[in-house]
Amino acid sequence: LPAACLWGASFPLALSAAAAPGQDPGRLVGRVYAANTVGAILGALAFSLLLVGTLGSQKSQRELMGLAGLSGAIVLYGTIWSRRPGNPPLSVLRRITASLVVAAAGGLVVWGARQLPDIPWELVAFGRNVPTEVGRCQMVYLGEGMNSSVAVTVNWDGVRNFHVSGKVEASSEPQDMRLQRMLGHIPALLHPQPKTVLVVGCGAGVTAGSFLVHPSVERVVICEIEPLIPQYVARYFPFENYGVVDDPRVEIVYDDARHFILTTREKFDVITSDPIHPWMKGAATLYTQEYLELCKQHLNPRGVLTQWVPLYESNPDAVKSELATLFHVFPEATIWGNDAQGRGYDTVLLAQNEPLRVDVDELIDRVNRPDHADVARSLQDVGFLSVMDLLGTYAGNGRGLTPWLQDAQINHDQNLRLQYLAGLGLNALREGAIYDEILQYRTYPEQQFIASERSQIELRRRLSPRVE
Repeated sequence: LPAACLWGASFPLALSAAAAPGQDPGRLVGRVYAANTVGAILGALAFSLLLVGTLGSQKSQRELMGLAGLSGAIVLYGTIWSRRPGNPPLSVLRRITASLVVAAAGGLVVWGARQLPDIPWELVAFGRNVPTEVGRCQMVYLGEGMNSSVAVTVNWDGVRNFHVSGKVEASSEPQDMRLQRMLGHIPALLHPQPKTVLVVGCGAGVTAGSFLVHPSVERVVICEIEPLIPQYVARYFPFENYGVVDDPRVEIVYDDARHFILTTREKFDVITSDPIHPWMKGAATLYTQEYLELCKQHLNPRGVLTQWVPLYESNPDAVKSELATLFHVFPEATIWGNDAQGRGYDTVLLAQNEPLRVDVDELIDRVNRPDHADVARSLQDVGFLSVMDLLGTYAGNGRGLTPWLQDAQINHDQNLRLQYLAGLGLNALREGAIYDEILQYRTYPEQQFIASERSQIELRRRLSPRVE
């Protein structure tokens, strides 16, 4: 504050000292401040909408640095050749020499600005993890959008990764593919007949594409804030996402998800949300009670919602906050685990207004029908060889986890507690322990899974030994 006050006082004084004899200092200060205000407005618009969109932020900053140096040189050049009353004139030789020095200095600034090296693509892809990731993959796409920088890389084993702002957001790695398909297939199969779907966040397009193989789905809306992702990134995963961006049933909306849900009048049979880790900037707003209540208002009768909750690079307090917040809005919600070789990795929360009822035998018959052959194939691609394999990922429900969540903090818009809790789990490797804690409260869901005796025996076997 003191520095700002001193600068505010010194700038008009400096202008008054530079004013010509007889010139009104107040008028001069007013004109300069007016020009500064207009320039700041026009410059901000031109820089953000034109330069950054066409050249990128780094190249735009280079051009501005060069322009600033050139502007300073022009002002000095004019000062050298002008003569103020009362000052002795400079000789022509001195003026020429001074002009050459100014021109050389301005040219040096412009040249130096254009010689700045490009930002290494590894920083965009891996951020803080660059030292451990260099040499493990090659970059096939790099882009800077209006909201984030994105990259696509290919590992030496052929796995493709989509990175945003220094973190892997999606990939074709088996564990990630399994999660992305679960976010789509679980709600589509447990809803009686889903027709309209809202996907929050495009990513690699795998989750959105999973809905397209379900014969009842007529409309899929993808809400994505960064245009580069559907336009370029998703096209690097055409086999995994079934060409989702080119499907006529798909509409892509470029908007903030909360703003879109708040302003649309449309309701959906399924809403699925797969944000980035809640310790990333802005992500915690997609885990708040207010956001979930907004989603609840835009579900059709018998509609379902799925939400991704990571266990890796997290901690028990953050996971408890995520679960408790959703269970507060959807008391009948359930948890489905995407484990890695029996250990925790991440989870899918399935929420609905009414208690969940799954007719296991009807679901098996439906998936085995010819019109669901693509659904069965899509599940098999990620290791779910049968419906029982998918139902075997059941990890519990909100009512059963009540004792574990007694000390959980609800995440609200007004405090965003989750982003601070989640930040304490950065780089943590506690997913196995967290998942084990959740499974301690899992019991066989007799009221939720309706099945024949044979199917019940099989399902109990799938859920053992950690189920009563």
